[in-house]
Amino acid sequence: MSVPGSFAVLRVLWLLSVFGTVLPLDGGMLFPQESSFREVKELNGLWDFRADGSPNRNEGFEKAWHKRRLTESGPVIEMPVPASYNDITQDPTLRDFIGWVWYDREVAVPARWISNEGTRVVLRVGSAHYYSIVWVNGEKVTEHEGGHLPFEAEISSLIRKEPTKPCRITIAVNNTLTLETLPPGTIQYMNDSSRYPDGFFVQNIHFDFFNYAGIHRSVLLYTTPKVYVDDISVETNFMDNTGLIRYKVSVQGGFSNTLNITLMDKDGHFVASSNGSSGGLRVVDVKLWWPYLMHENPGYLYSMKVRQHAHRHVGDEYTLPVGIRTINVTNTQFLINNKPFYFHGVNKHEDSDIRGRGFDWPLIVKDFNLMKWLGVNSFRTSHYPYAEEILQMCDCHGIVVIDECPGVGIKDIRSFRNASLSHHLVVMDELVRRDKNHPSVVMWSVANEPASEMPPDFEHTKALDQTRPVTYVTITEADMDKGGPYVDVVCVNSYFAWYFDQGRLDIVPLHLENWYRKYQRPIIQSEYGADAVPGLHMDPPMMFTEEYQNALLQSYHDVFDQKRNQYFIGELIWNFADFMTAQGIYRVVGNKKGIFTRQRQPKAAAFLLRKRYWRLANETGRLLPD
Repeated sequence: MSVPGSFAVLRVLWLLSVFGTVLPLDGGMLFPQESSFREVKELNGLWDFRADGSPNRNEGFEKAWHKRRLTESGPVIEMPVPASYNDITQDPTLRDFIGWVWYDREVAVPARWISNEGTRVVLRVGSAHYYSIVWVNGEKVTEHEGGHLPFEAEISSLIRKEPTKPCRITIAVNNTLTLETLPPGTIQYMNDSSRYPDGFFVQNIHFDFFNYAGIHRSVLLYTTPKVYVDDISVETNFMDNTGLIRYKVSVQGGFSNTLNITLMDKDGHFVASSNGSSGGLRVVDVKLWWPYLMHENPGYLYSMKVRQHAHRHVGDEYTLPVGIRTINVTNTQFLINNKPFYFHGVNKHEDSDIRGRGFDWPLIVKDFNLMKWLGVNSFRTSHYPYAEEILQMCDCHGIVVIDECPGVGIKDIRSFRNASLSHHLVVMDELVRRDKNHPSVVMWSVANEPASEMPPDFEHTKALDQTRPVTYVTITEADMDKGGPYVDVVCVNSYFAWYFDQGRLDIVPLHLENWYRKYQRPIIQSEYGADAVPGLHMDPPMMFTEEYQNALLQSYHDVFDQKRNQYFIGELIWNFADFMTAQGIYRVVGNKKGIFTRQRQPKAAAFLLRKRYWRLANETGRLLPD
């Protein structure tokens, strides 16, 4: 969302996930699962933890903390994983800490994993913010730049060196943001010794949410056979009542004699089969994947079981959920399975009390229950990729997803250079590789509110365009004069009567017409809203009261209804729930634009939105609600 004072009000863009957009990437990132040939061991719980508070934040490397248990090199505290470390203690220094923090724990590896030379053992981190280095028994196994996405390393040989000893895992994580990171930031040193102590610095950011840090998702050990299914890509289509699944399977570790593909329906009944690393499956009397409230049976998933048999090696098996659906866009409509789809949804954050951005099943289930109560059929993963388990829930429940990368706060012209572009492309590759098979994901979001008022850089545009058929470019004012870039949907963030013309609800009617006239593309209002302090009331409405939040939303809704039958295809409220931000005079313990509090209690706006969304489901969906 917009930061107060920002002039970047009307710029967000998306790229569309359509049939035929699977990128040819090296190596897969299949979600770990257990089968007859695979095992998973979760390493969540309490880890030893220390923040490197040395002036240069480098003591941990200078003294090689990874060479022995953290407890042997100094004091530690207990730190839960997954969780952000910021809100776990009473120490304000740790809450706002910038730099390296260190985690470690010892793990007992099952003896059968060690003794069986045909078993691969892989260490996987679901996500850690921001830059991570991982050691096993003192030896570096991998490093990864970027939060929010998984990374892993095979550690079979390391744990077999000393099979009788515990496996010691050390992870160092640095949350410093630079001009080349996503999101970007800068470190500013305060050199006025009359006002600041020596070495004092601040992390400057241009995004409006707290820079939570730590190991945010599960750490796992999992196994595969030596010859294993590394990656699966599927594309779906249908004609009349016949579904079509095109698949491609990558096997690593050796030669696979045979690949058997079997498709089962939701009840476990056989549907279709094929052989080989690529091919197609025909599904007679297909049950399509439909969004929530668009069909009486939303989120229908088949199971595609891939079994490989390797000469002289144990086979492997992986089961991929598959939803059969199509996505198409016209100049005025967004089509799912050739039917018009209207986005009535929310923007969210992975954010909650105490655990920060840490993965939390109770919170996730609660949020899905609240979204379905509201009549939500879609949401955007603002402003970064969410946990894979959340997308799996969306697949099952039929919740449509706009999948966003961490390209938020790109305001400094130095963040548009080649180093930043290269990293941005890597992040997009990782995102697509992870999420390409989710039927719930219908669009990729490349950036949120970049500084698109800057002159366009044609070399950057050219480099981005080389990733086709997935296409993404930034919208600039110059682009408007030229007729616009190649985009499928224009998404607009605007905060009239809030950041601009405060309190003036009479100016809310939007200028969507100009955007449509320039681009001839359907439009989504991807952000709009107002802060409301829970329990604060005033009539006539004034800013920050629940009455004002309601009145502002209703003013927007009136305009949306005028455009819905033309080119306007969706609305996403900012925000689903209140969330934490950095301290500042514009924020009183976080952003209060949620229609729910941070503790998931409804404000008055939640009931207004629920009434609207169920009405929209009646008008634009295929199923009347209860």
